[in-house]
Amino acid sequence: MAVRSVATVFGGSGFLGRYIVRRLAADGHVVRVASRNTARANEMRMMGRVGQVVPLYASLGDDATVARAVEGASIVVNLVGILAEGKAGEFTRIHEEGAGRVARLAAVSGVTRLVQMSAIGADPASPSAYGRSKAAGEAAVRDAFPNATVLRPSLVFGPEDAFFNRFGAMARISPVMPVISGDTRMQPVYAGDVADAVRIVVSAGHPGGGLYALGGPRVWTFRELLAWMMTEMRRRQPLITVPPALARLQATVLERLPGKLLTRDQLAMLGQDNVVAPGQDGLDALGIVPTPVELVVPGYLSRYRPGGGKRELPT
Repeated sequence: MAVRSVATVFGGSGFLGRYIVRRLAADGHVVRVASRNTARANEMRMMGRVGQVVPLYASLGDDATVARAVEGASIVVNLVGILAEGKAGEFTRIHEEGAGRVARLAAVSGVTRLVQMSAIGADPASPSAYGRSKAAGEAAVRDAFPNATVLRPSLVFGPEDAFFNRFGAMARISPVMPVISGDTRMQPVYAGDVADAVRIVVSAGHPGGGLYALGGPRVWTFRELLAWMMTEMRRRQPLITVPPALARLQATVLERLPGKLLTRDQLAMLGQDNVVAPGQDGLDALGIVPTPVELVVPGYLSRYRPGGGKRELPT
């Protein structure tokens, strides 16, 4: 009897993880969904045949649970990341030390394919602690597992995303739409395309290794993206530019509140373009045709229209 390949996906119960787990299961792998949130992971059993998708508790801060999660696996994907620190030092503990721990124990266990999900903003010289920690994580992974594949997506979108849905919810209640760093460029990439990239780089036909920057087919400024969203949602609120000094003041207050809607570190990130650099390998190098924002996002932005999208108001 043939032994099926085992793939472990750290952070697999999250937004992006669900797309990746579904594709790996469709390819016949036994998929371990390694997460601290086992309740959410348990819901994913239906993505495969009976016993194919296996929830497993694991914490990137604990050698024992990480070692158990990678034992016997041939493929490991690390998706764990945060956008804001709940406690000081969490970027380092999760993005650098946690990623390095996964890579080190994967190498010890004999894993053949490791994928580290990073971000386009990863840079040792980044003005944000997030970007610096992502770069440090990539270095830690390379040190422990030199043939790891690093994926750097831009803003990832999909029906469950935290970006378009956040601004959609804001448009329901706010008389204006605030714009911070409106000239910053971004290249939104569909979650399904990122999952397809993972699927390809862990396949037998891929040599392994390399770095891929993943962006969609269009570069938008932040203001352009918000204006397009308002049109799709049939909302008429004006877009109001928030001066940098006021934005910093708001972030100073908001980062102290539960949920951390905006932090000073996120402001630093928003000030940096988030696009694929010329000459970088991307979706095209993997044979993937990128999905436009306009093809997917209107389907879930419609619920933020007046009347919940059930009726059209006169224009």
